[in-house]
Amino acid sequence: MQSPTLFEARRVTTETYILPAYLPVPSAGILPVNAFLVKATQPLLVDTGLASLKADFMNTLSQLIHPEDLRWIWLTHVDPDHVGNLVDVLNAAPHAHVITTFLGMGKLGLLQLPLDRIYLLNPGQSMNLGDRIITAIKPPCFDAPETTGLFDHSTQTFFSADCFGALMQTPTETAMEIAPHALREGLVNWSMVDAPWLSMVDHQVFNQALSAVQQLDAEWILSSHLPPAAGMVQALIANLQPARHTTPTPGPDQQAFEQMMGKLMTA
Repeated sequence: MQSPTLFEARRVTTETYILPAYLPVPSAGILPVNAFLVKATQPLLVDTGLASLKADFMNTLSQLIHPEDLRWIWLTHVDPDHVGNLVDVLNAAPHAHVITTFLGMGKLGLLQLPLDRIYLLNPGQSMNLGDRIITAIKPPCFDAPETTGLFDHSTQTFFSADCFGALMQTPTETAMEIAPHALREGLVNWSMVDAPWLSMVDHQVFNQALSAVQQLDAEWILSSHLPPAAGMVQALIANLQPARHTTPTPGPDQQAFEQMMGKLMTA
């Protein structure tokens, strides 16, 4: 895979769909970059994908739902791979409001979004989508302070933002298809990049954060950077522990980067 690619959307749980994309990471494999659509009474889009895939993303979203019917856009955080098509989605969905935190709103100010289209929800708070309750949850690890995942009580689904993401070698439809050793290695490597501070966290504090996820009793983990995972909470949590005990290493310097790019150009 030489460039970002959006795969066909598919249903994951009842009225929950994934818009799966993959981003090539030189010398490391590929990284899933997922957005999700929850077809609740008040439909909710979780993140807005990669800007480089705008045409495909907007077309796929329009096939799943008429944009004018969209009511909410949940931003797990405002990194580019999560807000890439936000402005286009908002333009196509005039009735949709962006759910974020106060810090997230401050960062979104750089996009000059009107304040009347932003709704603030903090971790621990819930909201009603008409046919289901969703609750904002702070994931055990993250790369941006405004990060907020969400728990859909009707389907026992935890949308975990970047947490539980993993670098992969080939696309799969589910996390269960990834060999256990490959999932462990991919999750540890991603966590060291995305949350290098894990190595500095007290084990008791970290275990409390992991216990909070266990207590959700989630049937599904839908990470922004992992194929959908059913019945894998314990396995994913266990794979985060070695990430905390692994010392992060810096990425390639300029010389190494030029060598990598040279190999790619000649491949």
